[in-house]
Amino acid sequence: MKIAHLTSAHPRYDTRIFLKECRSLAIAGYSVHLVVADGKGEEIKELVSIHDVGRPIGRLNRMITTTQRVYERAVKIDAEIYHLHDPELLPVGLRLKRLGKKVIFDAHEDLPKQLMGKPYLNKVSRTVLSNVFRVFERLVCKRFDAIVTATPFITEKFQLINSVSVTVNNFPLLGELSGGEIDWSEKTKSVSYIGGIASIRGISQVVSAMALVKSGARLQLGGRFSESSVEVIAKADPGWERVDELGFIDREGVRDALSRSVAGLVTFLPAPNHVDAQPNKMFEYMSAGVPVIASNFPLWREIIEGNSCGVCVDPLQPRQIAEAVDYLIENPDLAEEMGRSGQRAVHEKYNWSIEEKALLGLYDRLAKKRNSK
Repeated sequence: MKIAHLTSAHPRYDTRIFLKECRSLAIAGYSVHLVVADGKGEEIKELVSIHDVGRPIGRLNRMITTTQRVYERAVKIDAEIYHLHDPELLPVGLRLKRLGKKVIFDAHEDLPKQLMGKPYLNKVSRTVLSNVFRVFERLVCKRFDAIVTATPFITEKFQLINSVSVTVNNFPLLGELSGGEIDWSEKTKSVSYIGGIASIRGISQVVSAMALVKSGARLQLGGRFSESSVEVIAKADPGWERVDELGFIDREGVRDALSRSVAGLVTFLPAPNHVDAQPNKMFEYMSAGVPVIASNFPLWREIIEGNSCGVCVDPLQPRQIAEAVDYLIENPDLAEEMGRSGQRAVHEKYNWSIEEKALLGLYDRLAKKRNSK
């Protein structure tokens, strides 16, 4: 069966879309096509045919012109099942349904909640857009054949809209970020933050915390700033002297940074879209065998403290972050044990090998339903 994954906003080798979902489906025997918009050309990689509709110029251009090009390429592919990865592609999904195609929407995040934390929108705009999209999302998604979500909390919401809503957690690929036994003698006095860098993700508090550490620790900062004003403020903070800016790094770079680090930071601020989220980086730190310093949200505390794999702090308090960094740097034996506990939890329950079964099961059901007609 020919299937197509569509994205107008994610990179072609996106961890969830390409490395996990597309590759798993291709290995399972599906003819997998991936439509992207990055201007890097066409290719076939790891059994996945990648189609490029060209890089958009600006957000508005992406949401209007690029989505139309994605639709046109999707029609040309003529797949049986289409799997959408961006909310801006929901109208594309409706058009594909009118052509008699099966459509899946993959809700990576709860967008109505996410909109409430957008820094480029004022409070009134955030509220209005969030409510409008919530209504639109409900009207559109109930017409799709299935919804795939990245967390159980998002699934609970969508089950009220579409009964065929399946959780496919964004857990790590086993072995990707750690090749086995970790040699803690090679660790340096470093902690890492890897991912998108933004005010809502607590970068200001983390940099300020680095000015307060007493252990001599440095921050390995991998990723790009999404807000130029936040970058200026962070680099003017005294704590920036203790930051090693790595820029965007590939998966091998992530693995290297974490191999040197004593802990990984995921101290997101208490935005509506964060409290019930399951950030991928939390589980990637665990997979790499490093303790996690995480925000003290109830769900995150349950995961971190329940698996004895890190420390939870108030993300709004730089001093608490600094104390957690010092605690792990100054207690390497404890840090190593926490790292092993986290890695063990990933091997037992928080990994893609388990999650792909839910994805493949959904596709199998949709394929059988199609063949029975």
